[in-house]
Amino acid sequence: MATPVDPGKQPLVGLTGERTIGQLVSDVSTDISQIMRGEIELAKAEIKQDVTHAGKGAGMFVGAGVLALYGLGLLLLGLAGVIAIWLSWWAGLLIVAAVLFVVAAVLALIGKKQVSQVKGKPERAIDNAQQTVATLKQAPAQLKGTPEPAAPALPETTAAR
Repeated sequence: MATPVDPGKQPLVGLTGERTIGQLVSDVSTDISQIMRGEIELAKAEIKQDVTHAGKGAGMFVGAGVLALYGLGLLLLGLAGVIAIWLSWWAGLLIVAAVLFVVAAVLALIGKKQVSQVKGKPERAIDNAQQTVATLKQAPAQLKGTPEPAAPALPETTAAR
């Protein structure tokens, strides 16, 4: 990290031999800027490392999922084979397929119900943002001592959340 003052140069001083307030403020702002840049670089490095680990982990999960699906297929074929002990092979396969279709239909209905509950916009966040804007608009008047009309009250459902 670079230093704000070049060691080869003498710092500028005022008439009294001390640095001026402007020079001190300039150095402070330079130091703060360099500290912030350093913190941002550190955060970037940490995030890059975390993303790398997350990517590797996600790849491992995908591999595990693929192998689990192959295992599930073999398990279902084995179940059809067990049913084939009492019935013919094709009947065992049809029974297993029918059970899978029933389970898929139930999951689809549950998923449809969950998707229908999606609102599509963050209502509470929008309400909070509108309240913040209204409060900030009132702040200058409150600092002057002149009261402005109060912001409209929230609906009962939003306030209860």
